[in-house]
Amino acid sequence: MLTLRAGDSVLTVAPEQGGAVMGWSRGGAALLQPVRGLGCFPLVPYANRIAFGRFGWEANAYRLPLNFGDHSHSIHGVGWQAPWAVAGMDGDSVRLTLAHDGSGGWPFAFEAVQIFALQADALTVTLRLSNRHTGPVPAGLGLHPFFPRPPGASLRFAADTVWLNDATALPVRSEPVPPKWDHKDGLAVGADALDNCFSGWDGTAFLDLGTVGMRIEASPVFRHLQVYTPPGQDFFCVEPVTHRPDAINHGAGMAVLAPGEALEGTAMFRITVG
Repeated sequence: MLTLRAGDSVLTVAPEQGGAVMGWSRGGAALLQPVRGLGCFPLVPYANRIAFGRFGWEANAYRLPLNFGDHSHSIHGVGWQAPWAVAGMDGDSVRLTLAHDGSGGWPFAFEAVQIFALQADALTVTLRLSNRHTGPVPAGLGLHPFFPRPPGASLRFAADTVWLNDATALPVRSEPVPPKWDHKDGLAVGADALDNCFSGWDGTAFLDLGTVGMRIEASPVFRHLQVYTPPGQDFFCVEPVTHRPDAINHGAGMAVLAPGEALEGTAMFRITVG
């Protein structure tokens, strides 16, 4: 477990537990709400779900482990369930690396880098994935933060379309964002239960967490936003991602990296009030 400090902001990171953030607080007030011990974890080499753990690539069929209890699909990649190495650290930043050899939960070798940079009023996370396979491979990135959900919490962002899901939470069609899910002027968290991907996201989102506000600013590679507002829970998720769930099985949305090529994205979480 590693601890970073900047002013009265404190970040704890566990390289051995998926390179995840375990907690982030300012002045003792929690800015993340850990779920199953994790406050934010990396999504590499894909984000969200791959249907029933199966996909095809270059005329080959692949089957992935179903890696989340009795969940029907493979989910969130392999980075969040693997130990990362510490490549460098100072008082307010740390660089983690993950070398995947192409066995286990993903058939293609890659190297991932995750950099956390803490300021008194912000956390910046950079995620990079480099192809170490012998041929071109599909690739995706994302971050999965859990935010506290006090009474009155709200979320504001703009997007063009939203994916509607089937009963197993796989997207089946994209539609213009309906009024009840249109967050451009802000909506109460949980006004409707969501586990949906919003596409054409403009890269910014604003969270009202009661005593504190937060602005998310994501680089252009993140143009999808997965929003999860489970009923009756004390958390919700606002996840910058590079592609919609199960994109690999639909021939569009994921990057294709040549050998040695990399995909990189950065997201800043900035405290705005409080």
